[in-house]
Amino acid sequence: MLIFSNEELRNYVEEAKKVAKNGQVATYIPELGKANPLDLVIAIHYPDGNFVSAGEINKKFTLQSISKVISLALVLMDRGYDYVFERVGMEPTGDPFNSIAKLETMKPAKPLNPMINAGALVVTSMIKGSSTEERLGRLLNFIKLLANNDTVDYSETVAKSEYDTAFLNRALCYFLKQHNIITEDTETLMELYTKQCAIEMTCLDLAKIGLVFAMDGVDPIKNKQILPRDVARICKTFMVTCGMYNASGEFAIKVGIPAKSGVAGGIMGSLPGKCGIGIFGPALDDKGNSIAGMKLLHLLSKNYKLSIF
Repeated sequence: MLIFSNEELRNYVEEAKKVAKNGQVATYIPELGKANPLDLVIAIHYPDGNFVSAGEINKKFTLQSISKVISLALVLMDRGYDYVFERVGMEPTGDPFNSIAKLETMKPAKPLNPMINAGALVVTSMIKGSSTEERLGRLLNFIKLLANNDTVDYSETVAKSEYDTAFLNRALCYFLKQHNIITEDTETLMELYTKQCAIEMTCLDLAKIGLVFAMDGVDPIKNKQILPRDVARICKTFMVTCGMYNASGEFAIKVGIPAKSGVAGGIMGSLPGKCGIGIFGPALDDKGNSIAGMKLLHLLSKNYKLSIF
């Protein structure tokens, strides 16, 4: 088992922080633009219950696109493999995460994968429930179970900020509605999706979730299978092929850890059989990934040979 010391992690964090000045926070969602671009926090959680960390470990941030992995796991459990992948594809894309381009050229016009915005909107539309509150509640309860933390909730402020500025996501919804990939009311879906993206937690919570995926769906602390092994496998595969937006190929070569990023600056990593990783660094590169978080994972992977390849 890999055991980093807190001191080692602090040194790597200080080294990685140097590149934060080259990134920018996500100002297109006004609330996210208020983050300190120089923040960098990491937690690594092991199967035996131990963890190591560096940075302000109690700082909360919103999941944003990291939630796409978790909502995918939930709908696969809810709806089954065939239902989900009739409506969303499995292929990586070289386009930005919020692009509409491929939808216009694909026949049928279903999103290429669940990790881009169009695909995530389709996945979220599959969450079962008779109201937005019930559907969000089911997703939140699932996340609380994965994180082993009953206090996890969403940020109403961030959710509203996203809802009020989600013009491109609305365009994606309308396009998908035109092709009968999405059938529900657009504003109802936008309310659910923006609240999903605004679910917030700490790096330690995120590392615990990453650990469950790393352990093939088992919570090793409780010795309990939380999600089916095959669902965990599918999610980790998407994390490798599509998890870091259109930098996923380069990330697989340089780092080689199943991971998913979000534009609030979070990164969840799942090192199979070994540990879960949670990172927060809100300064982003031009692809929408945490620039210091990417550097930190590159340093750790290079020095400790963490790549799964």
